[in-house]
Amino acid sequence: MSSARTQSATSGDMFSLKPGPIESAYEQARKSWESAGNTEKLWKKDAALWTNTDESKWLGWLDIVHEELANVSRFKALAAEVKEDGFEHILLLGMGGSSLCPEVFSLTFGRQPGWPELLVLDSTDPAQIRRFRERIDPARTLFCVSSKSGTTLEPNIYMQYFYDETKKVVGGNAGNHFIAVTDPGSKLEGVAKELKFRRVYHGVPSIGGRYSALSDFGLVPHSAAGLDTEKLLKHAERMVEACKQPKVEDNPGVALGIALGVAATKFGRDKLTVICSRSISDLGAWLEQLVAESTGKQGHGIIPVDREPLVATDKYGKDRIFAYIRYAGDGGGEEEATVNALEQAGQPVVRVVLSDLYDLGQAFFQWEIATAVAGSLLGINAFNQPDVEASKIVTRELTSEFEKTGSLPAEKPILEQEGIKLFTDKENAEALLKGNGTLGAVIRAHLDRIKTGDYFGLLAYIPMFPEHEKALEEIRKQVLESKQVATVLGFGPRFLHSTGQDYKGGPNSGVFLQITCDEAHDLPVPGQKYTFGVVKAAQARGDFQVLAERHRRALRVHLGTDVSKGLKQLRDLVFAALAH
Repeated sequence: MSSARTQSATSGDMFSLKPGPIESAYEQARKSWESAGNTEKLWKKDAALWTNTDESKWLGWLDIVHEELANVSRFKALAAEVKEDGFEHILLLGMGGSSLCPEVFSLTFGRQPGWPELLVLDSTDPAQIRRFRERIDPARTLFCVSSKSGTTLEPNIYMQYFYDETKKVVGGNAGNHFIAVTDPGSKLEGVAKELKFRRVYHGVPSIGGRYSALSDFGLVPHSAAGLDTEKLLKHAERMVEACKQPKVEDNPGVALGIALGVAATKFGRDKLTVICSRSISDLGAWLEQLVAESTGKQGHGIIPVDREPLVATDKYGKDRIFAYIRYAGDGGGEEEATVNALEQAGQPVVRVVLSDLYDLGQAFFQWEIATAVAGSLLGINAFNQPDVEASKIVTRELTSEFEKTGSLPAEKPILEQEGIKLFTDKENAEALLKGNGTLGAVIRAHLDRIKTGDYFGLLAYIPMFPEHEKALEEIRKQVLESKQVATVLGFGPRFLHSTGQDYKGGPNSGVFLQITCDEAHDLPVPGQKYTFGVVKAAQARGDFQVLAERHRRALRVHLGTDVSKGLKQLRDLVFAALAH
């Protein structure tokens, strides 16, 4: 077998796999899966497929497409209401599973003529929040507060800020500019009723946030933005039926999951490198959360690598499996050439082709199935996220300290030069200092800890602006080409609700450079003693503390208020260290 192919219920090939070095193990795992009747067990919600604990309680997403189609009139009614009221923007306030799918819709489909523009806020960075505020008119904006538990810190403080801003403009009618998506009986539902929100939409308690794309968490903003939600669901329905097929070769979701699981468990190919074509470039951000939060725990995990700069094939190690997700309308280009070269070089490559942008519904469901199947092969519970809560606890402790004392606990850098401060814990400091008395020497010592099979992570608690991302991508590319290891980039705090689980609970193969900054202009949180800048600082510290407790190789670089200048300094330091 030179390649495995499965077809969805749509016409033509939707999914193909060239296993390369994992071929024989893939075939063995495929036969074993079929002989055990595991696809049938999956659809029967048999927890024994994973760890036989509470998994059966978290499989409501298997049925959600049919349930939402049966009630699709709700979304049509919302769309008509939004259009009639003449809103200019919809601003979704959420984190993780509540924000990443709507962001895919926003960036993939763009603004629909005659409909409000869908925007997504998932950062506590004051500059980023201020930029959203400057972009909208609250009097012509519908705010969608999205939180499954209703207790997540970030959506709640976003809501406090934008409700206060809206009240300044429209007075007592502010609640009519807000809707909520949350689980029944949550704290957010109670707040929504108290503040007279326009409407509350309910999530399904048996669906975790990262599996919620095809539930109200994804579909409410989709329909409000004037997109055809029924069409999306009907496309997804075809994939649902395809993923029920007992034969793996006919099942795009199970085949993909077996490939991912086999690559990781049998060959150490635990870096899932996602390459998306131009029109669907944001899909990888959603995939990152799904794969990382589902598989990264108990020392196991698949590390998703998204938006990594493309380089020559000989720069990629033997610890990767590649997924090329292409919208047919995009043609080929650099991505196609790179993927062809990877296949020729014998790297395992998965190809997924979307013939229509509404096939995103299919892609969501296929990858949800695949992730659940990969989790089964990894032997972990694919539906919990134990290490996400650890960072939240530390953040709460730090913000509580601020409320009591008016400041965060003092901290001392291990080195300060040229306006940059370096922080780390005792264990990492002992490994990095060793007589190194300059910024360049410590950065070089940190990068020298990257070994074959590791990955390098940039964890950036700075505004997620294009110019900042460009500077960080330059660092990624230099590390990739020099060390020939996978590289990842996350902007904080959004990655805390996404890939952060994998970095802390997954394999201890990450070398992390956390980047923080001083706030040039902070922003108050109405009704709270702390500011958005304080929350972001607490989140960064909480993140780093848990990384250190998990004995991760981590160093924090603290820039001043001029982030662009600081990033240029950091880039130069990294380039010099790698050239040494």
